[in-house]
Amino acid sequence: MEKNSIDNIIVGSMEEAYRKEHQKCAELAERIAILEAEKDDLTFRLNRIKSNPLWKLSAPLRKGVHFIIRQKERLRNTGNLKGFLGKIRYKQFEKKAMIYHGTESFPSAEERERQSNTAFEHQIKFSILVPLYNTPEDYLREMIESVQAQTYANWELCLADGSDVGLDAGSSAQGRYGSVGAICREYAELDKRIIYRQLERNEGISGNTNQCLKLATGDYIGLFDHDDILHPCVLYEYAKAINEQGADYIYCDEATFKKNDINRMVTMHFKPDYAIDNLRANNYICHFSVFARKLLKSTELFRPRFDGSQDHDMILRLTDAAEKIVHVPKLLYYWRSHPGSTAAGINAKTYAIEAAKGAVSDHLRKHGFDHFQISGTKAFETIFKIRYELIGEPLISIVIANKDHESDLRRCIDSILSRSTYENYEIIVVENNSESQEIFAYYEELKGKARVRVVTYDGAFNYSLVNNFGVHQSQGEYILLLNNDTQVISVNWLEELLMYAQREDVGAVGGKLYYADKTIQHAGIVLGLGAHRTAGHSHYRQHRENLGYMGRLCYAQNVSAVTGACLMIKRKLFMEAGGLDESFAVSLNDVDFCLKVREKGYLNIFTPFAELYHYESKSRGLDDSGENARRYDEESSRFRDRWRAVLDKGDPYYNINFSLDRSDFSLKV
Repeated sequence: MEKNSIDNIIVGSMEEAYRKEHQKCAELAERIAILEAEKDDLTFRLNRIKSNPLWKLSAPLRKGVHFIIRQKERLRNTGNLKGFLGKIRYKQFEKKAMIYHGTESFPSAEERERQSNTAFEHQIKFSILVPLYNTPEDYLREMIESVQAQTYANWELCLADGSDVGLDAGSSAQGRYGSVGAICREYAELDKRIIYRQLERNEGISGNTNQCLKLATGDYIGLFDHDDILHPCVLYEYAKAINEQGADYIYCDEATFKKNDINRMVTMHFKPDYAIDNLRANNYICHFSVFARKLLKSTELFRPRFDGSQDHDMILRLTDAAEKIVHVPKLLYYWRSHPGSTAAGINAKTYAIEAAKGAVSDHLRKHGFDHFQISGTKAFETIFKIRYELIGEPLISIVIANKDHESDLRRCIDSILSRSTYENYEIIVVENNSESQEIFAYYEELKGKARVRVVTYDGAFNYSLVNNFGVHQSQGEYILLLNNDTQVISVNWLEELLMYAQREDVGAVGGKLYYADKTIQHAGIVLGLGAHRTAGHSHYRQHRENLGYMGRLCYAQNVSAVTGACLMIKRKLFMEAGGLDESFAVSLNDVDFCLKVREKGYLNIFTPFAELYHYESKSRGLDDSGENARRYDEESSRFRDRWRAVLDKGDPYYNINFSLDRSDFSLKV
């Protein structure tokens, strides 16, 4: 065929493709126009309905119906009437707790005098940075006066004002903001610790804060929003943490409030100690961040390209550089919620979502991660799911201890074989003292499955010993301990576990397990939780759709331990930790193992994205009566003796303000 003919064919094909795409665009434009018209018509009709007198008169009835619907939903989530009534009682207690952590927690005259007269070895000077922008007068005065009310006196308040000129001193158009500059100068004249500077132009949150930093002369820098309030004791508590613990980065618990009353709290956020995986997924540290000035590697505190999530970027960078991060588990910061504030909702500042993704991406790249994906979760657009790249396709050995219970084991193995998208795995079934004909017949069936091997351990049942035996019979680079009464839900469950287990800093990884009724059996283990004060499951028996405390059921996070019912770890680390301690024959062997791993400096992780059903204790029964109960008491006692110092210190991922009698992050009563 001649070249011209070929060219004509190519050109013709391109023109035809262009024509089709043009037609698609035209059809799409027409569809958009129709939808816009429908939207306008719907808005018009909706406004007509809302302006109707009958609509306004029926408002109380609608509110009543909505109230009933909400209570029915709460009843469904709590499981029964008793749980529902308990929830109501707790809500009443929570309102009292808000006052307790609000103004009632402020120091008495005697306590104020004691704190003010405390002579620390290092009299740290705090520079508190506040970028101002069109701050309403009442918010501005409350903010400044909350600093002046501090029991620790060695501070300076650095105010950089980027307010609109038309709203400042000398303007006849002061509007509802009053005169920001005049108010600040009024305070500065009476208190030399207050330093005010009017900026030539508004440089945004990052730029204005960086201008504040230029005014600072302190050893430690604190970041404070222009419409929020500090607890009177916060600087005292931070000076104490610096002197007693050598802290170079400090944060506290916080609350959001409304109606200009800190006792009218919207939320109380009681945080875990420093947890890097939590922080990558969610800026849980937030307020009130104070850090040693030496941690700054440049004159820039905030980077303008991350405006909207500049604090998340800053916290990731500075905690990376810090040597001693201290969390003060007290509610010492009050974050005002009002229209336009981030506290009122991320929709007020939609650009913050992309900025947060950018900040986390920058951090991950600096830590050597590549080809990761960051996406929002159902909890919140800035609470992230991070998908790490899998390195190669290593062999995973799934070790399942089994005695009888053919139907449970069959369901478990069938779910693995039929639903798993990861292909390089082997299943090691450790047969231990079975008696039924059905299970041995099933073992014969399994001989035809290339991925599955059945090995036999003849000794008396000992969960630790049986699993250790199975691991020694396996060949995988990664070990996954799995109960025989589990069933896979997530098709990519192995990938979700493996992406964390592959990290050099990670030890054990556990998934999210549900009972048959879709309530939560496992979402991470908390030390000291429960009647025996050994360990218990967080968010226990909450509904599958529950978001968890502050969204914690929606992102991968650091925990002290995960259940051995679904636990993945590197083979070499399993061996290094000595496997499961065989003196814990049935209970607490998984928690003991995870603590040994943690003691070696590794992180343990719970991920909600590897989901399975767990028909718990069907194989061996419960530990609530007879010999089982006596054995559990004995193993609990030995566990408490072994880990006494760790238990006394408390679980770093579970705030000390939470009750150890409940698993739902309820406050202490």
